Amino acid sequence: MKTKFSALVVALMAVGAASMASAATEADLERSFFPYKNGVPTFPGLTEGTVLTAKNVDQFKDTLDPAMYDMVKRGWTEMTVGKTTSFDMNKPYVEASRANMNKTKLGPKLGDIEGFVAGRPFLDEPSMSDPRAAEKIMWNYKYGVNWGDNATISPFYWKYRNLATGQVDKTLKVHFNFLNFTHRVEHDPKPNVPGNASNLFRGIYMTVESPPDLKNTQLLIQRYEDDAKRDDAYLYLGFQRRVRRLATGQVTDSFLGADLMIQDFEGYNDRLSAYTWKYLGAKTIMMPYYYHNNLQLAEDMPKEADGYKFVDFGGQGGCFQKITWQLRKVYTVEGAPVDPSPIGKRLLYIDVQTNTINRSVIYDKKGEIWKTFTIGKAHPDAHHPVNKGSGIPIDDSFSLVDLQSKRCTTGQFKGLIDPKLSPPAKFQVQFMRGGD
Repeated sequence: MKTKFSALVVALMAVGAASMASAATEADLERSFFPYKNGVPTFPGLTEGTVLTAKNVDQFKDTLDPAMYDMVKRGWTEMTVGKTTSFDMNKPYVEASRANMNKTKLGPKLGDIEGFVAGRPFLDEPSMSDPRAAEKIMWNYKYGVNWGDNATISPFYWKYRNLATGQVDKTLKVHFNFLNFTHRVEHDPKPNVPGNASNLFRGIYMTVESPPDLKNTQLLIQRYEDDAKRDDAYLYLGFQRRVRRLATGQVTDSFLGADLMIQDFEGYNDRLSAYTWKYLGAKTIMMPYYYHNNLQLAEDMPKEADGYKFVDFGGQGGCFQKITWQLRKVYTVEGAPVDPSPIGKRLLYIDVQTNTINRSVIYDKKGEIWKTFTIGKAHPDAHHPVNKGSGIPIDDSFSLVDLQSKRCTTGQFKGLIDPKLSPPAKFQVQFMRGGD
């Protein structure tokens, strides 16, 4: 009995120690937000302008995640290397992180957090010896800059493609709005949106503009401050003129016929406690970070009145962005769903500087690669003029390739950091009934 009691005490002490935020310092903050201040990662033979192809990819295999390596090796796509650069982060967010350093700690169980105010919750370097390191990384993701306090994507073109033939089966024109209800650091109202009786943390609102059979379809996701509370998600079908609440399991269904799920949005779109997390370590790999205005952009897309042009696509089936890639430091996190799911696990490659998920690999229940997701990240100073100086790296394109069905969904869009476009009223069910 004494031995069992001692073991229990040791276990509880270990959990308690892991739950506490390390005593982060100003040096930790600098490392977290400015990882390339004293130099950028390098790899033998990998220089700006190098093109990774099926012929030379084995030489650079260690700089690619397994799915990306496989697709280049098959000759489906090529990768042009860009110069690794700092994507300096939003200044109010960095200052909030400094002001609230060491105030946050993990609670006793997955999904619990205590003392968080604003900014990046955990600034210390993750440790392989910390059993809860992955949770801290995921909290940094959840409370990351992402789109800032509020932003919009308009327009956003989704194309459903055949990977083998390149045929585009359907094109959707949609727009997205994003709003943080709490922990706001830059735009009024701050720090919180008033009247938030439900204690929501974040809202995502989407409207389909075309094609006609889906016009005015709307999706509303409400994420609660309490991670133990499941998201509320509502779908408005224009042809039925009614709102219906989505069942929990529908976040892992194909969304509107696309190859992605609601849970795939932004790399991972769900509660932290919906998965168990494991930290696999830090590494440097090729990530889809680029300067939008320096790319050769698409000429076959609808023209925008402000002259904005979209990222172009090519490669096998037209499923791959024509962008440049940077060698960047990432944290690798493995997630396994808690509830029944068609997903076996996710491998998330989380950029250390931005704490966003721009490469992920999704495995099926048999442990085989099912889908691979690339979200292109554009520097805000070389994108739309409204984004210049925001310090908010812009999600700018996506490619989700289903390796098993040989299909893909691609995204070309214009993201705008403009708080006026995402008022709180848009993120209520009553707004869906009224339309846009």
